Amino acid sequence: MKVWIVGLPNVGKSSLFNVLTKSYAADAQNFPFCTIEPNTGIVNVNDERLEALQKTVNWEKIIPATVEFVDIAGIVEWASKWEWLGNKFLANIREADAILQVVRLFEDTNVHHVSWTVDPKRDTEIISAELIIADLETLDKRFYENEKKAKSWDKEAKAKSEVYLKLKPHLESGNLAITLDLDEEERNLIKDLFLLTNKPFVYACNVSESQLNLSENDLRNQLWITDKSIPVLPISVKMELDMLDFSPEDRKEYLAWYWITTNPTDILIKTCFSSLGLQYYFTAWEIEVHAWVIKTGWKAPQAAWRIHTDFEKKFIKADVTNWKDLVESGWWAKARELWKVKMEWKEYIVQDWDVMIFKFWG
Repeated sequence: MKVWIVGLPNVGKSSLFNVLTKSYAADAQNFPFCTIEPNTGIVNVNDERLEALQKTVNWEKIIPATVEFVDIAGIVEWASKWEWLGNKFLANIREADAILQVVRLFEDTNVHHVSWTVDPKRDTEIISAELIIADLETLDKRFYENEKKAKSWDKEAKAKSEVYLKLKPHLESGNLAITLDLDEEERNLIKDLFLLTNKPFVYACNVSESQLNLSENDLRNQLWITDKSIPVLPISVKMELDMLDFSPEDRKEYLAWYWITTNPTDILIKTCFSSLGLQYYFTAWEIEVHAWVIKTGWKAPQAAWRIHTDFEKKFIKADVTNWKDLVESGWWAKARELWKVKMEWKEYIVQDWDVMIFKFWG
């Protein structure tokens, strides 16, 4: 599952990629279109619960969840009409599972802006417009192909036509496809369109140190993102780059000067991970503490499948406890004595805080 980092040139995309991957892999220069080929990096989803569980079970090895980030070239207005760079950009976006859009809020005369002025609303609209234009072209083409089938009383084609008629005015009004109110069945009917805007979006506002304390509402107002289902987060890429080689202790102390108690990059990574419709559960037994990635809503046998493909078929039951209960109890045996461990069966829906032990046939 990949999160693609997009935005206008010189908004801090490649620098943010370097921050997230804790590397200098992406070339981040002060001129437009510095990035040509995509940069890819796999990032740990840091979770303090893993460290707490590690101390409880006294094992050295921690295996966190991961998410892959891809940094691609910046886009400018009318790029969807360009034969080379625009088409390349849109082709890259089509491969994304989720989109992390970087929007510049900081003012700095030493850092060029392709539009000469800093205007978060305008910049956000440019990216959205390019993606929406491409989606409308896709929809129009498919609409006429589908109408032929619908006229021959094809039930699926008729159902698709109804959804297309909802989708077109929604896009024409400048809205992302992902924000259209569709039920699961209707959403499945447009999957084969592979729309660019029918993906989860997360907005990262690249702010200066003095803007770090802007509220979420302030950020949303500047971007004009009113849909609360779309996350909008602040991050000072410059400050994060300054801390790139800091120890965890020095980083914590530095952030404290700005009254920041939670690591901004960790928040951003977790938000992107969640936007993919993913979560994880824990195992804390034998040689390691492990975060196993699953889709939100999976049942216990499906979760067991992540450990080994045979486990889903041979699943009997699962012992489940809340990670905090296990930490406070000190070990599985004590947690059982305190009635903190539940026995769950095949229909159990796994929760984000679960620590699990599976029982199987054979």
